[in-house]
Amino acid sequence: MVTVVGIGADGWAGLAGPARDALASADVIVGVARQLALLPDEIEADRVEWPSPLVPAIPGILDAHRGQAVCVLASGDPMFYGIGATLARRTEIRVISHPSSASLVCARLGWALEDVEVISAVARPVERLHAAVHHGSRVMVLSENAGTPLAVARLLTARGFGSSRMTVVSAVGGPDEQVVSGIADGWSAQVGPLNIVAVECVAAPEARRLPRTPGLPDDTYEHDGQITKREIRAVTMAALSPEPGLLLWDIGAGSGSIGIEWMRSHPSCRAIAIEPREDRAERITRNANRLGVPGLRVVHGSAPDALEDLPDPDVVFVGGGVTVEGVIAAGWAALRPGGRLVVNAVTLESEALAIRWRADLGGDLIRLAISRAAPLGGFTAWRPMLPVTQWTVVKENQ
Repeated sequence: MVTVVGIGADGWAGLAGPARDALASADVIVGVARQLALLPDEIEADRVEWPSPLVPAIPGILDAHRGQAVCVLASGDPMFYGIGATLARRTEIRVISHPSSASLVCARLGWALEDVEVISAVARPVERLHAAVHHGSRVMVLSENAGTPLAVARLLTARGFGSSRMTVVSAVGGPDEQVVSGIADGWSAQVGPLNIVAVECVAAPEARRLPRTPGLPDDTYEHDGQITKREIRAVTMAALSPEPGLLLWDIGAGSGSIGIEWMRSHPSCRAIAIEPREDRAERITRNANRLGVPGLRVVHGSAPDALEDLPDPDVVFVGGGVTVEGVIAAGWAALRPGGRLVVNAVTLESEALAIRWRADLGGDLIRLAISRAAPLGGFTAWRPMLPVTQWTVVKENQ
């Protein structure tokens, strides 16, 4: 068993008895150089520094010290964006925790931690912050380095949230702790590399307010007309029924709106957008970055061939290429038991195909007809959009 010990910037002085005892009795202590340097000379264990990249090195280090008392040092709470969760997937561990950096920053600011959304920018794109930026919300960004606060400030300013107040806490809990505050659109402070950015979001009157609910305005997306329209998209998302952790295949993704709103529904939702046109695939990536889900995977290729070797989906949406031979069959075959398939058909040919598949597999069939009010001369009239036939079917557990 590996013992994982959380340690703060205050080092040995901040450790409780159980953590000190575990380190004092260890044969081997593994950590980054900064963490190992916090231990007193009296600790006699062999000290092993994690190489970079860290994760691929874990099996080798564990194997090399099998049978020894191994302690792994983690920053703060090992199970909060820490090495503890990574190790738990590979071996049996015992965790001796420590207050997380987020907890310490909330204590400094008087914030309730449960009311704060935490975004990690450590080895992750800072664009993930987009999905958490809402007027009046409090967000905490775990920084990758000293440049992260400026990147956060620029993102907020570009979104129309330049009046947001930022507080950056560096080396929290340590003797060199530094707290700097300012407004995003005027941010110029120099901070330490180990820092957290706490943001109180304030939207300008002209800022674009983007809720997490499905059905974002069509002009939120960069598109060439190939987009599931707002009203249809909202109904489609209800049919898809996103749940935390599920994986969606968005086949014929167009602008990527379905996969993007799927991922915006919960941080753990995953999606793969499959799009045959290169320009649209590039557009999907840009849309995903701007809307806070840079983790959306974009596959440039034509279904069904492009579906090979992809991880099995929990949900499949076919919005484009419905009539292409083998697309629905491939999506249905890959679908996990208990998963659902949703097909949106616009043409008579695609509608007929959906109806034929329903005759074999069952499911629900609905027709969506939406009209929008638009000018007609000096008056206003209803302009109907193309109707959409939607087929939804759940794959029975086998």
